[in-house]
Amino acid sequence: MKRIALILITMLAVGSLSAQISFGPKIGYTTSKLSTDRSDITSDLKNSFLYGAFVRLGTKTYIQPEINWYTSGTVFKSPGIQGGLSPIEQEISLKSIQIPLYVGHKIADLKLVNIRVMAGPTATIVVDKEIESKSGGGFIAPIKEADISDLKWGFQLGAGVDVLMFTLDLHYYMGLNKIIKDVEVDGSTVKFDSRPSGFMVSLGWKIF
Repeated sequence: MKRIALILITMLAVGSLSAQISFGPKIGYTTSKLSTDRSDITSDLKNSFLYGAFVRLGTKTYIQPEINWYTSGTVFKSPGIQGGLSPIEQEISLKSIQIPLYVGHKIADLKLVNIRVMAGPTATIVVDKEIESKSGGGFIAPIKEADISDLKWGFQLGAGVDVLMFTLDLHYYMGLNKIIKDVEVDGSTVKFDSRPSGFMVSLGWKIF
């Protein structure tokens, strides 16, 4: 009798757990930039596509880990007019694997449609770095690949909508650590204090 009860409890637990798990692929679009605290260095936004997969654990309140592949970066520019800084124009592209962990909550459940809010930490591993520097006309290239960190920590917050088996999310990402170290420019140290930030919109398909 005890064995039968244990089997029934196990079956109920597995059934309950499976009813709270969904996963699937996702695609998205990101806008990102690397900021700097120097007023004489500007940075432009860089846009790219995102590809990945997600797992959602839970119903009303849930945990959602993801793994995504995307490219981020920016173009640093300086006319070289302040403090003797030489002109700079460097385009930086970082191919990365992003691993966010969201904690979310459904704020409206209309059966076929529900609305969610979520937030959580993000670890991003840089797997490839590309730097294109403008040459000639006195332009210099102070940022080297070795100056760029391989691991980025950040925090994301956003909202989402589920319609049938599709899930649409909009997130804002903010970096917590410096990506570019202090570099040497014209014999002096420049503190870039560069942190990533940007928006991400993604569409997922819950295949289970």
